[in-house]
Amino acid sequence: MTATKKYLFVLFAFVSCFDRSASSQVMFSVSTTTNNSDCKPPRNRELFHGFIDEQQKIIQKSDGKNDNQYTPSSKEEINFLLTQSLMSRVDALQCKIENDSTLKDQAKIKYLRGLEYQLKFFSSNTKSRKVNPTVLPDIIRTYDECMQNDKQGKSIADIVDRCSYETAYSVVKADNVTFEKNSGLKKSQDAIILKYCILYPDRIFPTLTQYPDVPFADSLVKIAAKRKPKELYDYAQANNKLGLVIRNIKDDSLVKTVVRMARSKDGQQYFCFLDNILHGRMTLDEIDAAKGDSLLYYRLLVKTRMNYVARAQDNDTAIEFTTLQKRMEQKAREEFVNVINALHNESAETRFASIQPLSPEELYYLAVSSDGTIYTSSFVKGVYPLMMKKINNKGDSLLASLRFDKYRKFIKMSAEYNMLGDFLNSFPPATKPGEETDAQKLMRAFTGNLEVGEGLENGVDVADSYASIADMLKPIAVDMLKNVRSNYNRNETTGNKRGMAIYRILEKLFLSADSTTKTDLTKELGVPPIYEVPYQSLVNDSGRVIMQVFFYGDKDGQGIFKGFLGTFSNNNWKITGNDQWVTITSVKGKPVSIYANRPLPEEGGFDEKAQKELGAYLGKNNLQPVVSIHRGHSYTAPYTVEQMSPASKIVFLGSCGGFMILKEALDVSPDAHVIATRQIGDTRVNRPFFSILTEKIRTGNNIEWVSFWKELDKTAKSEDFEDYVPPYKNLGALFIKAYRIAMENEEEQE
Repeated sequence: MTATKKYLFVLFAFVSCFDRSASSQVMFSVSTTTNNSDCKPPRNRELFHGFIDEQQKIIQKSDGKNDNQYTPSSKEEINFLLTQSLMSRVDALQCKIENDSTLKDQAKIKYLRGLEYQLKFFSSNTKSRKVNPTVLPDIIRTYDECMQNDKQGKSIADIVDRCSYETAYSVVKADNVTFEKNSGLKKSQDAIILKYCILYPDRIFPTLTQYPDVPFADSLVKIAAKRKPKELYDYAQANNKLGLVIRNIKDDSLVKTVVRMARSKDGQQYFCFLDNILHGRMTLDEIDAAKGDSLLYYRLLVKTRMNYVARAQDNDTAIEFTTLQKRMEQKAREEFVNVINALHNESAETRFASIQPLSPEELYYLAVSSDGTIYTSSFVKGVYPLMMKKINNKGDSLLASLRFDKYRKFIKMSAEYNMLGDFLNSFPPATKPGEETDAQKLMRAFTGNLEVGEGLENGVDVADSYASIADMLKPIAVDMLKNVRSNYNRNETTGNKRGMAIYRILEKLFLSADSTTKTDLTKELGVPPIYEVPYQSLVNDSGRVIMQVFFYGDKDGQGIFKGFLGTFSNNNWKITGNDQWVTITSVKGKPVSIYANRPLPEEGGFDEKAQKELGAYLGKNNLQPVVSIHRGHSYTAPYTVEQMSPASKIVFLGSCGGFMILKEALDVSPDAHVIATRQIGDTRVNRPFFSILTEKIRTGNNIEWVSFWKELDKTAKSEDFEDYVPPYKNLGALFIKAYRIAMENEEEQE
C-alpha cells in the first residue's frame, strides 16, 4: 500500500515503535520475499517464509476484499495502521529472524513457525470475535519482545504481564512449541487467566473450575464471592478442587459464612438471610427456631424483607435481596396460596383457616407474591378482606408500614379483581376542597417514573391494570391517561428515549380501550389490535376459516366430546369424520371448518396419535387453523400449546389455571388473542364461549371482545366466569411487544 500525505503521521508513529534492530533491515514483501538479496532465506527455510506469506494473504482477504489492504475497521487511519502492521511489520520481523546471526538454523525455523502460528491464531480468533483485529500491532510487537527474551534465555513473563488480555492470550496461546521451554511460560499462562477474570469478573467461578490450581485462586474467589454469593454457595458444595479451595479459605467472613451454609442440609433455608447473618443481625439459631414451622418461617421472611426494603431506601442494598424475595414468593404460594386455592369448594372457615394468624403486612406479601396463581375467590373472599380488617380498613397505613414496597403490583391485582375502588376508598379524604387526595397521589405515583431501572415489570403492571380500571373506575382511568401524557412530556423534555417509548405505548393502549377514538394499534405501535379480531383476518386464501379443537382421552374428555358434537347438531352444520377425528363444516353462512380429534383412550397414547394424525393431515393439505381450542385438563394444556398452529389468531385455554401458560401460548403464536382462566375451567363457561364464537364466525362478524364478554357473561351460568381473562385485559403482553418494537426501531434510526 502506498502511503499518502494524509497518513504520513500515522506511518511515522508506527515505524517509530519498531525495534531499532529491525529498522536497518530491508523489509519483506509478500510478492518479493525471495527476491531480496539481504533477506533471501536459504532453500531449507523458504517453505516456512511461504507459510507466513500465505497467512498474510488470508488475513488480508478476510475483510471480503481482494485489494492488498486489511480493513476490518470503519476508520481509514486504523485500517492503514493494521495493513502496515500485517505487511511491513511482519515482513520486517521475518527479515530480522533470518538475519539474526545469533540464531542457529533450528531456532530460526522455530521462531518463523511461531510467527506463522501467531497469524493463524489471530485469523481464527478474529473470526470468532475472541480477539479484536485492532490488537494486531500489539501482538506482533509482543511476540518480537518475547522472542528476544526467549533466545537470550530470559523469562517472557514480565512482557506478558504488561500486555492486555487479548494480546497476552494471542501470544501465549497461539502454539505449544515456540515458548514451551521458557522459564516464564507457566507464569504467563497463569497471567492470562488472571487478566481474563479481572476483565470478566462474572465468569470467575466457571474459569476457576478449569484452573483451580492457579496461585491466586483464593483471591479471585473472594472477589467473586462479593459479586455472586449464590454461585459461591453452589461451588462450595462441589466435590472438586475448586470446592476444596473455597472451603479452605479462612480469612474472609463472607466465604466462611456461605461455606458453612453450603455444608448444612438446611443451607437453602439459611442462605436467603445471608446479609443479616453476615452483619450479626440474625443467627442461625433464630432461623433454626422457625424453619420447621411454615408460619414462623414465612413470618421471618416477611420481617427480613421489610428490613431490607427500609435499608434499600437508605441506599444500603442487602446481599442476595433477590434470593430472599424468591424464597418468600415460593413459601407464600406453597404454604398458603395453593392451600386456599385447593379448598375452593370448602366453607370459608375451613378454606381460610391457614391465613388467619397472618398480619396485614404478611397477607399483603401473600397477595403480591402470587400474581397469576391466586384464585379470584382466594383474593376477594379471603386474603384481601382479612388484610383490610386487620389494618382497620386503612389502606394508606398499610402501604406506609410497607414503605410502598410492591405497591404497583398490588394496585394492578386489586384492579383486576375489582377491589381497587374499595382499597382507594379506605384512604382519608382531602382536608381542603379541590386538594389532591392521598388516593389520587398514589395513582399519580402509580403511573410515574416507569422509565427508572432496566426492567419492564412496573410498566406491565400499569398496562395490565388499565382495562379493569376503565371498566369500573372511569374517573381514575381519565386521570391515568392525563398522568401518562404528562410523564411523556417530562421524558421528552429530558430526551429520555426509554421513557418516551414507555409512555407513548401506554397512551396508545389506553386510547384503544375507547372504541370511539378509533386507535389503530397496528399503525401506531406495530402490534395487532387487542380489542377486536376482524373476520377477514381469520379467512384463508380460499375464503374459509379453519379451527382446531384438542380433546384428550380421559373420562372427562370423552364426556365433553359428546356435548361438543351436540352443539353442532343443527341445520347450520354438517359433521363428518373417520376413526381418529371429526370435521364440522358450516352448511349455511360463511365457510367454516372445525377439526377435532376424537378423545380416544389415553392408555396407550391413542388420543396423542389421533392429534398427530390430524396435525399431519392439516399440514399436508395446507390447512392452517386460526382458532385453537384446548378442551382438556391443566396437565394436558402444554401439549395443546406445543401442537397449536403458529398462525392462531384466537387461542382458548379453558382448563384450570390456563392463565399460567399464557406466555407459552404467546411464544408459539405471538399475535394470538388468548383467553384463559386463573382458576377452575368450567364447561358452563367453555361451551357457551365456543358456541358464541363459532356462530359469530359463521355469520361473518368481527369478534369484538368487550361486547362478546358481556354476551358471554349473560349466557354462562357459572360463578367461575369471573376468573376467565379476556384478551383485552392482557395488555401487559402487548406492552412488552410494543416496547421491543420501539427500541428496535430506535436502534435502526441511530
